[in-house]
Amino acid sequence: MAFVVAAIWKAKPGEEGRIRGVIEIMTPLSRSEPGNLFYQAQVSSQDPTRFFLYEQYTDIRAYEDHKASEYFQTHVFGHAIQYLESREVETYETIED
Repeated sequence: MAFVVAAIWKAKPGEEGRIRGVIEIMTPLSRSEPGNLFYQAQVSSQDPTRFFLYEQYTDIRAYEDHKASEYFQTHVFGHAIQYLESREVETYETIED
């Protein structure tokens, strides 16, 4: 079973480039975490201010470690949040056979 995070980030008008830049920084850092199984960001083809992040972690602790990392605190909480119009995060657990 994996712990899954599905997040939608909506950039403030004109800030989509700044948010994309944060995502480009966060992607390789997040993928290198020992508890990360999968990390992929997408941008809407209809709305360039809307981003979808799909992440999988070994367990909830690995996700908590991700959020507590220095780079997450710096780039997401310390920077990106102020340029977002909205941010939605949902969590799931995979269904195993």
